Amino acid sequence: MGRVDQFRRNQFDVAIIGGGIIGTGIAREAAMRGYRVVLVEKGDFGHATSSASTRLIHGGLRYLEQYDFQLVRQDLREREILLRVAPHLVHPLPFLVPIYRRSLSYRLKLQAGMILYDLLSSDGSLPRHKRLSPEETLAREPILSPEGLQGSFIYYDGQIPSVERLCMENVLSAQEQGAVLLNYVRADGYVKEGVVVKGLDVVDLLTGEEARLQARLVINATGPWLDSTLSRLLPDGKPLLRRTMGVHLVTPRTTRNALVLFAADGRLFFLVPWNGFSLVGTTDTDFTGDPDAAVARTEDIQYLIDGVRPVIPDGPWNQIHYSFAGVRALIRVEAVHESSVPRGHRLVDHGLRDGIQGVASVVGGKITAFRAIAEEAVDLVCRKLGEKRSRAGTDRTPLPGARFSDLTSCISETVTVGTRLGLDEAQCRYLVHIYGSRALEVLALVEEEPRLSARISPQHPDVLAQIRHAVQKEMALKVGDFLLRRSMLGFTQRRGVEYVGIVATEMAQALGWDDVRHRSEESSYRQQIGQGSVSSGRSIERPRWQRPHVLKEYNVEVD
Repeated sequence: MGRVDQFRRNQFDVAIIGGGIIGTGIAREAAMRGYRVVLVEKGDFGHATSSASTRLIHGGLRYLEQYDFQLVRQDLREREILLRVAPHLVHPLPFLVPIYRRSLSYRLKLQAGMILYDLLSSDGSLPRHKRLSPEETLAREPILSPEGLQGSFIYYDGQIPSVERLCMENVLSAQEQGAVLLNYVRADGYVKEGVVVKGLDVVDLLTGEEARLQARLVINATGPWLDSTLSRLLPDGKPLLRRTMGVHLVTPRTTRNALVLFAADGRLFFLVPWNGFSLVGTTDTDFTGDPDAAVARTEDIQYLIDGVRPVIPDGPWNQIHYSFAGVRALIRVEAVHESSVPRGHRLVDHGLRDGIQGVASVVGGKITAFRAIAEEAVDLVCRKLGEKRSRAGTDRTPLPGARFSDLTSCISETVTVGTRLGLDEAQCRYLVHIYGSRALEVLALVEEEPRLSARISPQHPDVLAQIRHAVQKEMALKVGDFLLRRSMLGFTQRRGVEYVGIVATEMAQALGWDDVRHRSEESSYRQQIGQGSVSSGRSIERPRWQRPHVLKEYNVEVD
């Protein structure tokens, strides 16, 4: 019996379309409230918009300028919750805001914003902002241009190096409560009886197997695909989304701290230390078309370079390792600039809006707020199903990898076990920051099969046991699942292309691939990230990771 066919006779309470950070968060919340949950995702968990972010957990300093105090307050509260329930994944990060040639009124306005940001996060654990002189600023960041520098502000927010790992922790938590979550399974249609939706018709994209999943309520959490997926149900429905594209660049490590910078048009963007590199982004331009086809354009990349170069003229802007692009799903608001579109969210009950019962949609929403959005969505489930169920307490319940008394003791225990098995301390610490307390599951595989302690690459801490763990415990079905979403190897300078053979060989052994599938997996990954020849088949993976060859016309050297 196939992956989807075995659930054909199940009666689910909630069926969720979309396995990004919001969809998986809803699955966790609903399962923890005792609902029977199924989630289908046409790619891998967290593979789309969730993976294309600036990887910050923050209140959104710039939203104060839009007077969206409620959004900032909510996100600052959620930042504190994530620092508490996922401390192995989310950690504090200092942000420096250098000030160049600004008027006194502007500097006072910025300082007022910093004070307000502190007040809105008054119950938080992070330090308050500070004002630094030009000399103190340059001592902290010597690479900054001193010309016209008037000083800086420093404040703190949160960083999440791997949003993909946070999605996976939601998946694991939901599964512990009995939820069924399926990657590479696409929802192809809604099951309707009159004006009531009763479930989904789905297809396994890896096998072609089809099935019908029965559910009392369907939640659409497909992000930028929302309007297209709803069109099958509401062919004449008005669009709910305004979609914008964000582009990021990955360059050699440039600064000690994260920087808040301003482009020539006044838009705020970031330069953030990440995974041994610097992450520069993001842009915000209206997007039409297929989100799967979103890639960084020449003008997007040049916009970011033009923004950062005046502040760091001696930076490595001729050494862009790669770029990536993603599409935001925002609440549809017309006649305003892209960057002014609200970043909040809205829940749509299609019974009230369109007369179609049994379906609800999540419109918009930030990564930082995913947990709160999930609570609201499942509150709506309760109302629609006529039930009263208490919230699951996800603001207090640690995610699976955070079930330890404190992070220091978790690291200590992992180092003790790992060094006995032949790993060094740096590797053990790395494993904790990927898996938390679940790093011991990886080490248990090494204990069973010592060869799995071997490094995948001499330059990186990852070991073969992680590949086995990804297959056995984390539903990795393709090479890209491991490289880009179960580990950090896909975010190295060449995006893990040099490790494809090793990863594919281990996965072939664990999943029973034949030689044809083995070769296909290697080819598909290279195709996905823009390396090697294009295979004749269409890869399910999204081709969003690219080398910006187009920049050669701007004399940018691409390695």
